[in-house]
Amino acid sequence: MLQDLLIPMIVIGIAELGDKTQIAIFMLSTKTKEHLKLLSGIILAFLLADGAAVLAGEYIIRILPLSYIKILSGVTFILFGVLTLRSARQEKEPDLKNSFYSGFTLVLIAELGDKTQIASGIFATRYNPLFVLIGIMISLTLLSIMAIYLGKFISTRINERILSKIGGIVFILIGVVFLVT
Repeated sequence: MLQDLLIPMIVIGIAELGDKTQIAIFMLSTKTKEHLKLLSGIILAFLLADGAAVLAGEYIIRILPLSYIKILSGVTFILFGVLTLRSARQEKEPDLKNSFYSGFTLVLIAELGDKTQIASGIFATRYNPLFVLIGIMISLTLLSIMAIYLGKFISTRINERILSKIGGIVFILIGVVFLVT
């Protein structure tokens, strides 16, 4: 029973380290002061995406073809990148209009068809699905909190315009990678 929780938690945590989703969370956290709202949106998105994977098991990618998911993810990241670069040109850096919605949307779309979502579904076919979900949610929540606080820390030390330019470019690059792979 303990392995049903710990194995998915550890494996998903390691796989998610440095993943595009964590980079996106880090970059979003530099654009807002509403970190709790951002975290809430992120957790809900992970719960829906990975919860669906756990419920559907290994058949999750049959719901929507992976190629469509990658295109949607790529376009979303590019759109966030362009919007971030545009905001970098403004006099004052605007806060995200709705941190909850921004975090939710970006993470939900980024997580669809992601390796950790698919792995979550596969774990649910071998271990108790409830414990799998609890384990992966613990892991993803802890990693998201770390990404948000790292972004908060960095945003107080680096010029906001530079961060916006870097963030915009990173979002666009991730989007392009989605579209070409």
